[in-house]
Amino acid sequence: MRRGLTLSIATAAVAALLAQGVTAANGPPPGTQGALALRVVSSPPGLVSGGDARVEVTVPASVPFAAVQVTLNGADVSSVFGPDPEGGHQLEGVVTGLPLGESTLRASVPGPGRAAPDRVELRLVNHALEGPMFSGPRQEVFLCASPGNAGNALLPPITPSETCTTPTLTGYFYRTASGWEPYTPGSSPSDAVPVPPFGSPFVVLWERGVINRFIHSIAIPVPPPATEGAPLDLSRWNDALIYKFQGGVGIGHYQGNPSRSEMLYEPGLAKGYAIAYSTGTRTSTHYNLQLGGETAIMVKDRFVSRYAEPEYTVGVGASGGAIQQYVYGQNHAGLLDAGIPQYSYPDMVTQAIHVGDCELLERWMDQEVLASPASMWRTWTNRTLLEGMSSSGAVPNPYAPLMPYMPTPGSTECINGWRGLSPLALNPHFGTAPGITPEQQAAVEWTHWADLVNIYGEDDTGFARSPWDNRGVQYGLRALNGGEIAPEHFLDLNANVGSWKEPKDMVQEGCPFLPVPPALCPTVGIDVWSARNQRLSPDGGATPAPRREGDREAQHAAYRSGMVFRGKIDIPLIDWRHYLEPFLDMHNSHQSFAARQRMLNFDGDASNQVIWFTDARPAGPQFDQTPMALDVIDAWMANIAAHPDRSVAENKPAGAVDRCFATNGSPLASGDGVWGGILDDGPEGACAQAFPVFGTSRTVAGGPIEGGIFACELQPVARAVAQGLYAPWVPGKEDVDRLQAIFPGGVCDYSKGDAGLPPELNATGG
Repeated sequence: MRRGLTLSIATAAVAALLAQGVTAANGPPPGTQGALALRVVSSPPGLVSGGDARVEVTVPASVPFAAVQVTLNGADVSSVFGPDPEGGHQLEGVVTGLPLGESTLRASVPGPGRAAPDRVELRLVNHALEGPMFSGPRQEVFLCASPGNAGNALLPPITPSETCTTPTLTGYFYRTASGWEPYTPGSSPSDAVPVPPFGSPFVVLWERGVINRFIHSIAIPVPPPATEGAPLDLSRWNDALIYKFQGGVGIGHYQGNPSRSEMLYEPGLAKGYAIAYSTGTRTSTHYNLQLGGETAIMVKDRFVSRYAEPEYTVGVGASGGAIQQYVYGQNHAGLLDAGIPQYSYPDMVTQAIHVGDCELLERWMDQEVLASPASMWRTWTNRTLLEGMSSSGAVPNPYAPLMPYMPTPGSTECINGWRGLSPLALNPHFGTAPGITPEQQAAVEWTHWADLVNIYGEDDTGFARSPWDNRGVQYGLRALNGGEIAPEHFLDLNANVGSWKEPKDMVQEGCPFLPVPPALCPTVGIDVWSARNQRLSPDGGATPAPRREGDREAQHAAYRSGMVFRGKIDIPLIDWRHYLEPFLDMHNSHQSFAARQRMLNFDGDASNQVIWFTDARPAGPQFDQTPMALDVIDAWMANIAAHPDRSVAENKPAGAVDRCFATNGSPLASGDGVWGGILDDGPEGACAQAFPVFGTSRTVAGGPIEGGIFACELQPVARAVAQGLYAPWVPGKEDVDRLQAIFPGGVCDYSKGDAGLPPELNATGG
């Protein structure tokens, strides 16, 4: 319900009840206050921020509102509560002035003839708006947004400080043909453009400020106000909130550059949604999803406390914005009521598992081509055999000038989508933030693991623990089984592929990753694979290159902290993406099904998730299915509100089914079986046929489609041979000896799950 009750309305309602002769002294009839309840609706009660909270008091039907007394730390605050204007026998109001730390909120019904309980208490914990609440010590060095970036958000200058504070601004803006401009109440600007169904001018109330050190934004569609200072009119709001998450890849130390198009997400505003946004929930700012979840809770708290409680909150966002919806939906019940993850992955940390393989495999294949131009790896499409992801002989390679031994055009998703991200995630010397000085650059450990050091901790060398592991991984196993690579190539690959050095042993990257003029590249060295930071064989494979054993404490911490999406989510989800495999885009389509399989693994049920693909062939994306998805979510949430006794799946509207669409957005197929054959052994569905799904380096090495295996359980080579793991190849004695030299600890047995799973957790979540 919309619960934007003002103090004046609450006071008037209480006065009306008193005029009817109902007083607190009289009390309610005997035995009628047993259902008295308190609930914070703006945030979890232990995660209040900014000194205020919207609170709901449920009152038994036979108890007059005026008989209810509410106190905060012993002080009477009953006057801020009034009847819910949307109905229901409950009071609601915003309590303000909360001190930092714990407070006690108490609702009671005085008078004779009481039946226990006659009062209820709720403990609140208020945190500073600057944070943190639960994300741990702050990241330092931390740089505030530059004046130019702050100006892009129409903010006053950000104060360079530990908290990057700035005054909060709230004002009206209207839509023009070129963007948004400040609106003067009562005016009729000539450059206003109509936005259906609201016409012209289309006006929003826009708040901008800083919460938890990050720039936040709240926008609500409103009727054009007639005068300055007019009461806020929410009649154009549809009572729902979109939290607009944003993607990208970053490793922190920066407040972030806000996107005005995301802050003022017009497809949502035009449908009447309010929009919440923060640079702290933009993964190009950082990838600490513990910090991001905390920030989202604080921003939503701000919206609900200051404006109103929405009927529901739906997440919308792509890539890292989709990851956040899956992870926060798992970790923070009540933050999101529904989600539209676009171009999704289940999480970030398990993507690093197979992405970390990319340059190891590319280096080996490139060396094969350099040694023999007739090598099968000179054919771009063959590289899918080892990398799992898509490859093409038609897509231009952005690194072609540095790879003259390969034909042009042509590339792989590893190159086109992921090149440069391995060092960004792994190399402590590589990353930077805007405006950082050389001294600050040298003082900071620039890795994804260090971005989450509060979760992973530090190893004995002082670097953040890393879970990345490739012990026992038999790269190219499926291609060997299919006869697509010869046994000798399989053995050479696994003897030479290697692994990554420990952070303490890494050095700065070479070209093309260093920002130096091309003429200086011969001086610093061309190294497209970051090979200088790889552990390689010293003698061409005679001595097999060592593999890396991931830090077990880091692996456990990733699970325990919720950074791994394990499938524990029960909100409506429309997982939508453009089909981008032909373009070698990093947002590969198998990830939607990886998320679904994790949900199935968790409790056997993924019926709250539907998967939509829209074709992007031949020239790229043309149609945005998000407005349709918002309509389906709205119908879905209306069903849930009308039938709370039913499950999320039982409340599905007709449009909430698996679907696929043509490039122009027109439907191709829909229904339960359209993705058949991807996660089961049944016949291939219509959408699965139209949109072939690729895999990863770990799935083509025998791993499961859902990924997420930090460290496989190992089995002896002899057992793997006896079980026919290499069939139709039957290794001879020399081959077995070679395999044992390459894999002295054994090879992966994926049937046993993840060795990195903490012992207290089991396959269904512990």
